[in-house]
Amino acid sequence: MDGKIRCIWCGDNPIYVDYHDNEWGRPVHDDVRLFEMLILEGMQAGLSWITVLNKREAFREAFDGFDPYKVALYDDSKIKELLANEKIIRNRLKINAAVNNAKLFIKVIEEYGSFDKFIWGYVDYAPIKNRWEKLSDIPASTPLSDKISKDLKKMGFKFVGSTIIYSFMQAVGMVNDHVTECFAYNE
Repeated sequence: MDGKIRCIWCGDNPIYVDYHDNEWGRPVHDDVRLFEMLILEGMQAGLSWITVLNKREAFREAFDGFDPYKVALYDDSKIKELLANEKIIRNRLKINAAVNNAKLFIKVIEEYGSFDKFIWGYVDYAPIKNRWEKLSDIPASTPLSDKISKDLKKMGFKFVGSTIIYSFMQAVGMVNDHVTECFAYNE
């Protein structure tokens, strides 16, 4: 490809490589993007991340650009429309969770000023930089993702188990889990 050493999980699929190089592990502080990643990570449960990435643009269109204020207003008619949309993951529990989570996401914004301020507070507003040498060293969850998951569940969020939350933390750069030899590790 371009001679760069990358985390092995992205392989050579152009969508995966672009996601790895330009998004994964890069700090995100925009509430709409944070909501998008929270919903997409929940949609991934039981599926591969490439499945979600391949459907991402369709999800953005179907979910009004992941505007939590719009998603929070979805009614039964809109949910039926989403369940009929063959371009997205059509799982009733996951779609209902997205609507539920949008309402709670807004409550967090109202209480903390932003979801960004709330979620990044768990890492003292700075990414945790891990030092993994190989993919097999990277955990699926951590005590911190356990805590965040527990706190979110207590608030009523759905599809926020510890593994999903750790994937979310990796995706939005709360943790840097690029392996140490990856070019992105020190960026």
